[in-house]
Amino acid sequence: MREPVQIEAELDRHWDRLHQGLSYYKPPSSSSAAKVKDNKDVAQPLKEFGLRISKLLNLDEQQSVQILQCYLQEDYRGTRDSLKVVLKDERQSLALLLKIADYYYEERMCLLRCVLLLLTYFQDERHPYSAEYSNSVTKLEKDLVSCYQAQFESLFKAEAPTWETHGNLMTERQVSRWFLQCLREQSLLLEIIFLYYAYFEMSPSDLLSFTKMFKEQGFGLRQTNRHLVDKSMDALVDRIGYLSSLILVEGMDIDFLHKCALEDCTEQHQFSCAADEMDQLLLTFGDIPHHGPVLLAWVLLRHTLRPDETNPVVRRIGNTALQLGVFQYLSTMLKGLGQKCACMASCRSSSLSIEHALLSCLFQTDGVATQCSHLIDAACEVLSAPSLAEVFWEMPNMGLGMILDSAVGMFPHQIGPLLQLLTALLSNKSTVKKVYNFLDKMSFYTQVYKHKPNDVISKDDETLWRRQTQKLLYPLGTGQTNLWMPQGVLGQVMIGGEQTYVVRWDYSYSSWTLFTCEVEMLLHVVSTADVLAHCARVKPILDLVHKIISTDWTVSDCLLPLTSRIYMLLQRLTSVINPPVDVIASCVNCLSVLAARMPGKVRLRSGPVCTTLNALFFSAGMKAGNYGNLLVQIEQPRGEYAVTIAFLRLLTTLVKGQLGSTQNKGLIPCVLLVLKEMLPTYHKWRYNTYGVRERIGCLILELIHAILNLSPEGEDQGSTPTLQSLCIYSLANTEAGQAVVNIMGVGVDTIDVVLAAQPSSCGAEGPGQILIQTVKLAFSVTNNVIRLKPPSDAASPLEQALTQHGGHGSNLIAVLAKYIYHKHDPALPRLAIQLLKRLATVAPMSVYACLGSDAAAIRDAFLTRLQSKTEDMRIKVMILEFLTVAVETQPGLIELFLNLEVKDGSEGSKEFLLGEWSCLHVVLDLIDSKQQGKYWCPPLLHRAALAFLLALWQDRRDSAISVLRAKERFWENLTTPLFGTLTPPSDTTEVLRRSSVCSSASRCGSLEQSLKDGLQKFSNARRYEYWSQYVKALVCHVAAMEEEGVCYFAETQMLISAWRMLLILATGHSEVMQLTDDSTKLKLFMDVLDGTQAALTTPTSVPCLRLGSMMATLLLILLKQWRRSAPDILSPLSLILESVLQADQQLMERTKAKVFSALISVLQIQGLNDISQLPQLLLSVCETVKDEALALIDSTRHMSQAGDAAEDEDSMETDSPRGPQKDQRDGVCVLALHLAKELCRTDEDGEHWVLVMRKVPVLPSVLSAMELSLRSKNNLYFTEAALHLLLTLARTPQGAAAVAGAGVIQTICLPLLSVYEVSSNGASQSFSRKAQDSACWPGVYRLCMSLMESLLKTLRYNFVNEALDFVGVHQERILQCLNAVRTVQSLSCLDEADHTVGFLLQLSSFCKEWQFHLPKLLRDVQVNLCYLCQTCTYLLHSKKMLHHYLQVREPPPPLPVRTRTRIRSREREEAEQKALLAVQCSLLKILSKTLATLQHFTPDCCQILLDQCMDLAEYRTLFVLSFTTPAFDPDVAPSFGTLLATINVALGMLSEMEKKKEPASLSIASLASSEEIQALKSLLMFTMENCFYVLISQAVRCLKDAAILPRDKQRLKQELSSELSTLLSSLSRHFRRGSPSSPAGGLLPSSQSKPATPGSKAAPEGQEPFIQLVQAFVRLVQR
Repeated sequence: MREPVQIEAELDRHWDRLHQGLSYYKPPSSSSAAKVKDNKDVAQPLKEFGLRISKLLNLDEQQSVQILQCYLQEDYRGTRDSLKVVLKDERQSLALLLKIADYYYEERMCLLRCVLLLLTYFQDERHPYSAEYSNSVTKLEKDLVSCYQAQFESLFKAEAPTWETHGNLMTERQVSRWFLQCLREQSLLLEIIFLYYAYFEMSPSDLLSFTKMFKEQGFGLRQTNRHLVDKSMDALVDRIGYLSSLILVEGMDIDFLHKCALEDCTEQHQFSCAADEMDQLLLTFGDIPHHGPVLLAWVLLRHTLRPDETNPVVRRIGNTALQLGVFQYLSTMLKGLGQKCACMASCRSSSLSIEHALLSCLFQTDGVATQCSHLIDAACEVLSAPSLAEVFWEMPNMGLGMILDSAVGMFPHQIGPLLQLLTALLSNKSTVKKVYNFLDKMSFYTQVYKHKPNDVISKDDETLWRRQTQKLLYPLGTGQTNLWMPQGVLGQVMIGGEQTYVVRWDYSYSSWTLFTCEVEMLLHVVSTADVLAHCARVKPILDLVHKIISTDWTVSDCLLPLTSRIYMLLQRLTSVINPPVDVIASCVNCLSVLAARMPGKVRLRSGPVCTTLNALFFSAGMKAGNYGNLLVQIEQPRGEYAVTIAFLRLLTTLVKGQLGSTQNKGLIPCVLLVLKEMLPTYHKWRYNTYGVRERIGCLILELIHAILNLSPEGEDQGSTPTLQSLCIYSLANTEAGQAVVNIMGVGVDTIDVVLAAQPSSCGAEGPGQILIQTVKLAFSVTNNVIRLKPPSDAASPLEQALTQHGGHGSNLIAVLAKYIYHKHDPALPRLAIQLLKRLATVAPMSVYACLGSDAAAIRDAFLTRLQSKTEDMRIKVMILEFLTVAVETQPGLIELFLNLEVKDGSEGSKEFLLGEWSCLHVVLDLIDSKQQGKYWCPPLLHRAALAFLLALWQDRRDSAISVLRAKERFWENLTTPLFGTLTPPSDTTEVLRRSSVCSSASRCGSLEQSLKDGLQKFSNARRYEYWSQYVKALVCHVAAMEEEGVCYFAETQMLISAWRMLLILATGHSEVMQLTDDSTKLKLFMDVLDGTQAALTTPTSVPCLRLGSMMATLLLILLKQWRRSAPDILSPLSLILESVLQADQQLMERTKAKVFSALISVLQIQGLNDISQLPQLLLSVCETVKDEALALIDSTRHMSQAGDAAEDEDSMETDSPRGPQKDQRDGVCVLALHLAKELCRTDEDGEHWVLVMRKVPVLPSVLSAMELSLRSKNNLYFTEAALHLLLTLARTPQGAAAVAGAGVIQTICLPLLSVYEVSSNGASQSFSRKAQDSACWPGVYRLCMSLMESLLKTLRYNFVNEALDFVGVHQERILQCLNAVRTVQSLSCLDEADHTVGFLLQLSSFCKEWQFHLPKLLRDVQVNLCYLCQTCTYLLHSKKMLHHYLQVREPPPPLPVRTRTRIRSREREEAEQKALLAVQCSLLKILSKTLATLQHFTPDCCQILLDQCMDLAEYRTLFVLSFTTPAFDPDVAPSFGTLLATINVALGMLSEMEKKKEPASLSIASLASSEEIQALKSLLMFTMENCFYVLISQAVRCLKDAAILPRDKQRLKQELSSELSTLLSSLSRHFRRGSPSSPAGGLLPSSQSKPATPGSKAAPEGQEPFIQLVQAFVRLVQR
């Protein structure tokens, strides 16, 4: 519980129970039994069992049933079904009875502890609930003591139960358990009464009655049942005695008495009147030690109130007290009550008052002087309370000040007592100064002599000595620190005699110098017999130094002479044969404090502390090192581990100090020793003291925990292992990990037993608490090891140990889950669940299976804690987080928690209902809008509940979702936080994410009306605008706050992430999400842009840049989705880009990519409206391209050197694996190239980019990177993008000249060979069947071909030589490609053929140059082009054959299954026809370009027709004299029949497109758009024109060729005349209907210079230029 309102409500509700105390529990009665029998709400078996409980515990029947019900709800570890079995089985029910008895006893104790807590803190203003406690104490105050005193007396006098009165279960063991409980309750009641009187006054009559009662009871020793007291109960009996004694002392109000005495108004004290009865009563005291403080306090009271009266009774009482050893008793009592006991402050205060005031009066008596050592022990115990030490310094000459004077009188002969007292007096910085100054100015030096020395003279009576010579006090060498006692110093002889002289010299000196000398002396005598005596003198010095520097670090400089000698001391002491363990521990403790304050500066002459540590502890190898020897040879046999504890603390301190990489490496041997030698075996060592084993385990785990929490910056990632990696490896793979697993496996039962056994005086330092802390650390360490462990395929031994199934429920998962039953420390179950969550995520196992038969019971315990309104909120959050993870990873477990029950609906459909133990009940309560703002549902818990619902949705848990949807007000409750105003970001995040995921249901089907209403309300309430504004304001705030804004970063990041998800959905489904208003869209757009600008234009911190990156992503999404409504944002984007380019490049890598992507989108959508922005943008982008290209060169070279470059053994078919991290489709480099391309495209004239590229060497760096990439076949995406940029540049003369001048041919020509392989047999497997769009190396080849084509087209003669070089180098591939069309009709293969023929078309304009340089290749290309023409014609003609080839080689993608077969087959047919049409179009493009190319290889028509002297030998015959239809067989040579068939095919396709759409068939017209059809028609016309041209030219060449026989010429004439006449008549009919002209119509030789416009009606027959040409030719051949 955390809220004051909640605390107050609970206190008010249970006020009556607190007031009644133990009397709240009533004895059995017949009326109560009758009420139980009549109660119909309780099941009969529970009633019967309740009566058995009543009998055993002697408790009211109704209360017995209540206890049973509470136990079943809170502590029972089974299910309701298992309870029925337990109640029927006699043996199990007996065990349950005993557990309930223990539970009842604990309930009684808790009731008293609550009252004790109220009294402890109700006046402590620092306590958060002091006001609530104070109100409660005011209500209780009236008769609390009388009530609790009566309960104490009844407990004291209670008769022990027997089997006759309480049933057969009341065995001897149970009687002993009952009596132990009785003593514990007595002790707590007395503690409450004592604390009450610490705040409220006790009247004299009450004091008398208490005194009589305690005397009668023998201060707890005369228990009614004292025959039952055994050894284990002695501490409790002593405690009752201590508290009885303290209550009487507190009742005398010595504090107030002291105050009255100082102010001389003793009559105001309540005991100022005579108290003879008390005198007489106390005279009978004196037989037990507990009487001592009471007698002493009474003597003090009487003496102070009547100082003149010398009453013999008082003197007698005082002597009795001293004879009882009262000071020794006080010391024992303070230790016995424990440091953390609730009443300790009051207890010390009482003791101080007694001692302080008493010593002021009685210090002269011999009795006190003889008890001086006990007195100092008691004083040290008392003064350990911080406030009391300050009281002492206020009156240093009174009371305890006299003890100090006494100790000073014997200093430095006896060094211990004074330093013991002064160490106790150190509580804060002011007291440190006082102690330091006190020791710095000493005026007496006490020495003890056996004989009178020669260098002194004395008076006759030997009471005063005088030193004749100066004396060196320590026998140290010259030049070392020392003390000189000067000549003439007087010395008072305190005790003289024949045996010894104690002389106090009147000599002023600084004790700090003396302490330095003492340490030096120890260093000198370390290997002699005097070492132990000197160690006894030096240890108090070290303890004092430790306390001083712990309390006030500023004094440490003054103590440098001492602290600098600690290292040498350690070195010497650890090397002796029998080292003094306690002194070594003190030295190490001092080092720990020094290391904590200044880890980097803890140095000595030889180096830093780690080096020294290794020198000290590991001087001769780890196992044989000094510390290793000390542990094995001294500490383990003795069972005392002071050095080990100090050593572990020092190591932890050093690790937490983050010494930096070099120092951390120095700690590796120490940590290795802990992991290898200590952690696996420490539980087997011998121990003298209970609790030390747990403390050492806790310290080891604290050290490991500190190492695992080191930040990566503190660890240097070098070749040697870091501390963290060492720990992770050791815990994951060695015995150390098993040791941690064993600690976690302790289990909740063992912890409960240890807690029950420890005395209540232990407080927070008891063995139970240390065990809990150790287990908690083990959880945290394991969680961190699993989190930080490097990923690997095989499970580590630690993971195996965590997840293995053990027999008899012994597996660790079940043990972890059962920590949910632990109630003492809420962090323990929370950390256990956190580890379970981690294991559920990473380990391949079923948690449900591991829990076995306990699964349902554990589920019930989880839900009980989740439902409780008084439970720790963090446990609830962790349970929900665990369930959220389990939704995805633990299907069995989540079904158990969802607990859905099936209800059969109509027509066999299933309907689900929530079971009684379903977690959804709690979750729905938590999101209920009426609960929000209540203390039991804080935002963090609400968020966890929403995250759980989100997980259900994301994992498609339809059964649970259907139940939730059916719940009334579900959507309303869910979206409530979205309608609040500025709710905490942490709460809103999950709701936004949840809403967005829920709304995605719109894809699957209809939405519930309530959700539609919610979305409508969200839109109408203008919440889109509100949240957009809020997110923007939040980002701007974090950006403005700079480093301070980091604390909001996690929440802000989550909120933006959720908002992004919602907007993604809203943009994709705007109708459903009610986001259709353009003004709203514009507002969202501008808010996102402003947020991005705020976060990125003033980048100061890493979190700020991360937020900017997230906002940039959101901006990019909106740009892509709302292309039409996007505002003009180029200017702000340019500013953002400039800022991003100036920031830290590593951090901004992803952000830069997003900004580039956004700029590309804007340019594509809107273009560049303001041309003035272009130069700066171009400059920024070109700089980036240059830098990225150079970086890519370095990384690619590095990869090649490292041997990582991927060598593709396959052909171009296979994509190379992804290159280094720089080369990504959406990487900065690639996007920058694309942006540069867009900008160059905008700058059509090339004015700006030419200037920029002169300034920035972009092209050389890009071409260098591209050459390296092509050679190594790496960086595919970069290469593609670079080629696109070069292609864009090559379209303008300036650009083409720049690209060619930069050496593009050297970059591409030879390196391009690396990206493909030419198969020896020319087979087609080297051609890719991949999709045309996907990035691949064949695509790179195609782009290179396009680039060559573009450059040649633009530069013409200036690029011919380079083009010929290119075609020469790649001739094999080119020829293969032309052949491949026959066998591979994939679009990518056809695309390559298209690019190749396009390049050859441009090159064919330079036939003479080609013939001169590469005559053989030219011939081969001509032949292959003719064959390609034949292949294309055949495939276009035989549509069915082409369809068959496509079916066999590229089966169509599977379509989604539909219920109606006809629709499915229709869709499949349509998809096939579209694929076929695409291939036909590609073939037609290739064919048209092939014919256009062949046109350059055949004589010019006009020239051959008109020029009779033409040299025919210059042109080869391309087609054979034959008129057969084209065949698919490569052995059949291309002929005139091929060309005629080509014209027929083109005409046929033209006619087909003219057909009207028929519903039954799938024509070309039905599959393509009007624009596509228009383009296709033009292409067909172009093909026919070129074909006629080649046909006529080749025919005339044959007719003029003397080598051809006249018979063949005649046949040619006849065939052509016949075929062409037929074609002409078909064409004429076609043109009458109207047809587009060829795009190249104007290029054909004809008298008509102007072609007909596309789509216009044809001119009268004979007016089409190419038809006129054909007619002329026909007339020629007919002659």
